[in-house]
Amino acid sequence: MPYNIRMLALQALEEIRKGARPKEALDAAAGSIPGSISKRDRALFMELVYGVLRRQYLLDHLLSEFLSKTPRDTATLDNLRVGLYQMIFTRIPERAAVNEAVQLEKERGFPSGKPALVNAVLRNAARGKDRIKERLDKLKAAAQNPRPDADRAKAVSTLTSTPLWLIKRWVQRFGADEALALAEAGNRIPPLVLRVNTLRKTRDEVLGMLASKGINAAPTPVSPVGVKIDTSQGQQHVAFRDLEFIQPFCIAQDEAAQLAGFLLAPIPGEKILDACAAPGGKTTHIAEIMKDQGEITALDTDPQRIAMIEENVSRLGITSVTAAQEDITGKNGMVHGRPEYFDRILLDAPCSSLGVIRRNPDSRYRHSEEWLAGSGKKELGMLMAAARALKKGGVLVYSTCSTEPDEGEMVINEFFALSKGDDLHLDKDIPGFLLPFYGNGFLRTYPHRQDMDGFFMAKLRKR
Repeated sequence: MPYNIRMLALQALEEIRKGARPKEALDAAAGSIPGSISKRDRALFMELVYGVLRRQYLLDHLLSEFLSKTPRDTATLDNLRVGLYQMIFTRIPERAAVNEAVQLEKERGFPSGKPALVNAVLRNAARGKDRIKERLDKLKAAAQNPRPDADRAKAVSTLTSTPLWLIKRWVQRFGADEALALAEAGNRIPPLVLRVNTLRKTRDEVLGMLASKGINAAPTPVSPVGVKIDTSQGQQHVAFRDLEFIQPFCIAQDEAAQLAGFLLAPIPGEKILDACAAPGGKTTHIAEIMKDQGEITALDTDPQRIAMIEENVSRLGITSVTAAQEDITGKNGMVHGRPEYFDRILLDAPCSSLGVIRRNPDSRYRHSEEWLAGSGKKELGMLMAAARALKKGGVLVYSTCSTEPDEGEMVINEFFALSKGDDLHLDKDIPGFLLPFYGNGFLRTYPHRQDMDGFFMAKLRKR
C-alpha cells in the first residue's frame, strides 16, 4: 500500500504536540507503514515537519489573513500550516498542495475533518499572494526597525517563530539587532557535523573516505577532531544514517558539544564519571581522548537511553565504558550504591535545549520563563550531588545546551554561594583554542556567532 508523506507529516506533528520529540515522532510515523520510505520522500517528510515547527508563528500570522477564527482542532490547523508551508517555502505546485490538504481533511472524516474550510483558506491564500507578500514585507520592516521597542520585539517573535518572552530576554542581553540574528539562526538548517573516532581513524582519513563517495566535507575550524559536511553548493541532503561506510569511525556531534571533552581533558588511566551520559556522544569522546585506557562510568535514568549509550560504545569499538541506570541526584553523590570518588566528572545536565533550537525547533514552544527558574534549581541539585562524588583535586565540567543564564552562570553562582567557595573553584587551566569562547570564567557558544549550537560550560576544580 503506498504511503502519503503529508499524512505522515501530520501524524508526526500530532505526536509532537502530545510531547514526543521530533526524531521520535518522525521514526514512529515512518515505522507505521509497510516497507521503507525512499530517501527523497524522507527528505520531504522531514522538511514538512521541521519546516512547520520552525515557522509556526509566521504561518499562523499569514493564515489569519484568510481565517475569521483559528480552528480549535489542532490537526486541521496543522494541515493548514503544512499546506501553506508548501505553497510558500517549497517548489510543490500550489494546486497539488491545496488538493492534497483537502483530501487529507476528507480522510479524517466527519465531524473532525473540515475539508470545506481547508479548501477555502488555501485557495484564497493561493489567490492572495500579494496579501501574503505585503504581510511578510511589513513584518520584515518592523523586525529591522532601528528602534528596539515593543513593536519590533513582537515582529521579531512572529517573523522568526520565537516566543516573545525569549526575544525580550535576548534584546535585554544582546541588543535588538543581535537578538534578531540569534532568532534567525534558530531557523536555519544546521550542518551535519561528525566527530572522528581517533581510536580508529585520523580526521584526514575520514575526509578522504567522504571524498571518495563524492561528499564534500571540511575540517571544523575549532575542534581538532570534527568534520563538517558541506551543503553550501547545493549538495543533496546527507543524513548520518545514510553514511554506513563511515559509522564505525565517526559519531554525529555538533562542534560545540565536542568542546566539552577537551575542556574536561581526561588523562589515560583516570576514573571518570559522565553523570548524564545518553546518548553517549560525550562519553565516547572522553574514552577517545583517554586512548580507551581508564574507567568511565556512564549514567542515565532511562533504560532505553542506556541502550543508546551501549550501542554507540559498541559501534565505535570502545571498551573502557560501563553504562548504568542511576540518578546521581537521588543517590546523594553515590554511584553503585556506595560512595565513589572520581578524578573527573562531566555533568551535561538536562535543560531547556534552547541552545539547540535549530536542531530541535519544538523546544522553543515547550518552556516558559517560569519553567527556566525551576530547571535551574534541578540543575543545581545535580551539580551539588556530582560535586560530592569528586576526588580532592579533581575536575568537574558542568555544561548545558542552553542560551539562558538561568541554566548556566546563575547555577554556578548559586552553587558557589551555597558552598561559600570552600570546596570548588573555577579552574583557569583552559586549552588555548577554547579561550576565544571564554568570558568571566565561563565558556559560551552561539549559533549566530560561530555556527555552533548554543552551549554553556564551566570547569571547576576541587581544592
